Amino acid sequence: MGIVPGKTLGGKIILKTFSSRLTAAVRRCGNPVVVGLDPRRERLPAPLQPASEDQVTLADSYRDFCQAVIDVVAPLVPAVKPQSAFFEQLGPAGLDALAQTIHYAREKELLVILDGKRNDIGSTAMAYAQGYLAGPASPWQADALTVSPYLGDESLQPFLQTAVASGTGIFVLVKTSNPGGGMFQDLEVHDLPLYHHVAKHVESLAAQSVDASGYGAAGAVVGATYPEQLTEMRRVMPHSWILVPGFGSQGATARDVAGAFAPDGLGAVVNSSRGIIFAHSLPEYRDQFGDQRWQQAVEAATRQMIEELRSATSAGRL
Repeated sequence: MGIVPGKTLGGKIILKTFSSRLTAAVRRCGNPVVVGLDPRRERLPAPLQPASEDQVTLADSYRDFCQAVIDVVAPLVPAVKPQSAFFEQLGPAGLDALAQTIHYAREKELLVILDGKRNDIGSTAMAYAQGYLAGPASPWQADALTVSPYLGDESLQPFLQTAVASGTGIFVLVKTSNPGGGMFQDLEVHDLPLYHHVAKHVESLAAQSVDASGYGAAGAVVGATYPEQLTEMRRVMPHSWILVPGFGSQGATARDVAGAFAPDGLGAVVNSSRGIIFAHSLPEYRDQFGDQRWQQAVEAATRQMIEELRSATSAGRL
């Protein structure tokens, strides 16, 4: 899917925005599921265990595993979220595997949210933005990128400007799902927690770039493990898509994420990584599928998540 040309105006191609493409993909699939691609050596199914421990062989296994997951989920969900760290730890071979994984997902018409949590200031931030978000001119060609806000607005503007110009998007870390996130995010500043101030700024960025979908190029990451704050953030950021981690393996349920959605079922996408891609090793699927039928376990887990979200959230209205 990637960058899709829209209408032509005065001979100039107007690119469809990320928010409009994400809206269309969620509606087409009838669900808001994002499948996280977090390959780990020790959890790969037996048929894909590498023959040796060298980085090239392991990177090839990661690529093959992720592409096989994509084969299963592409007809079912709107997007995947590769976690760059698991590829980067393998050096150049891992980065090549990541590039091939992104390219393969795009060929399968999936949106790609690259989880890199990047940021810096000035020309360095622009280099990150051009590398990941510049559309066809980008070597990585992600549809969206996770970014950190803690260097201030000057560090976010290069990402936002690049995203708006190229029809891509960003997801800014607002309230993360990890237990230690509150160490800084929950600190009170002017009688409000810091994450609330970040959310208000993300909303201002989204409002500047809002399109016909009702959402802007700036989205937010808000963890499912904090349901009350998730509901609060939906109110604070009405023009931001919310990327919700923490579902499944981190303990959050479909009911916990219900507050992230707008009444029409849009506005949020919910990520599951280990609970889907390693479903073959989970008790509820292990006996039925096992390692040899691991892709069927991936499909079963994906369909189960879809049904849970449809039953417990307004995503059932899609």
